[in-house]
Amino acid sequence: MISTQTLSQFNLFNGLPESLLKEIAAISSEVSVKQGEVIFREGEKADKLHFLLNGSVALRVKLTSRPDSVTVSFVSIPYQSFGWSGIVSPFHYTSSAECDEDSSLLIIPAEPFMKLLETNPESGFVVMKRVTEIISDRLRNSRQALLKTL
Repeated sequence: MISTQTLSQFNLFNGLPESLLKEIAAISSEVSVKQGEVIFREGEKADKLHFLLNGSVALRVKLTSRPDSVTVSFVSIPYQSFGWSGIVSPFHYTSSAECDEDSSLLIIPAEPFMKLLETNPESGFVVMKRVTEIISDRLRNSRQALLKTL
């Protein structure tokens, strides 16, 4: 099981009460993913949050105007999160995530995580505010990557 100290390294969880971190740790799991493996695909139902412990993950989107996917972002710094679509309606991944190198991930199932946030509304507000920052950053990165393809 992941420690609360490790969880607090993630920007999403930094400063949250120890009691809530313990509950998040209890529903979390660590997984190893090999280079080239797809973690999730664009358009699939999103039901998990993903966090990088080590390694590198490429986020890619398909364009109707091109046969290949375009890489819009890399998650390569430990403690970064991705797969936020698991807690944002309509709950479908907006990109595909593929391991660029062997990686270790922390996975948190979305439904029990959201229940924890609902029962801890002050912390839930902080977490969701941070999620909007992640979405904003990814949108900016995606826009820049897509403009380079034109």
